[in-house]
Amino acid sequence: MTKYKEYFQKMVDTNKKLFDDFARLHANYGMDNDKYQEEFNNEGEKILKVIHEWENRLCAHSEKAGYANYTGNLVEKFQEEIKNHFPLIDHIGIIVKKFSLKKISLN
Repeated sequence: MTKYKEYFQKMVDTNKKLFDDFARLHANYGMDNDKYQEEFNNEGEKILKVIHEWENRLCAHSEKAGYANYTGNLVEKFQEEIKNHFPLIDHIGIIVKKFSLKKISLN
C-alpha cells in the first residue's frame, strides 16, 4: 500500500466515528444540498482540521526521510484519495444566500 493511502486509512480508522458521521451527512448533502448546507459546513470544518493534521503528518514524515522534493505530489495524491471517498468535500464553506423578489404594487 502506498504511503498516502496508508495515511488516509490511518486517519479514517483513528477518527472512525467522525468520518462515519460525515459520510452519512455527505450522502444526505448530495441529495439535498440546500437543506444540509449549514450542517455540512459545520461538520466539514471539523473534518478539514483532521485532514490537514494528517496531511502535515504525511509531509513531515516524508521530509524527515529526505524526500522533501516529493511532498507536493504526495499531498496532491492524498487529496485525490480524499476526493475519491468524499467528492463533495470542496463544497464545505459555501455560503448560500436565498434570492427573493419583493412584490411591487402598481396602484
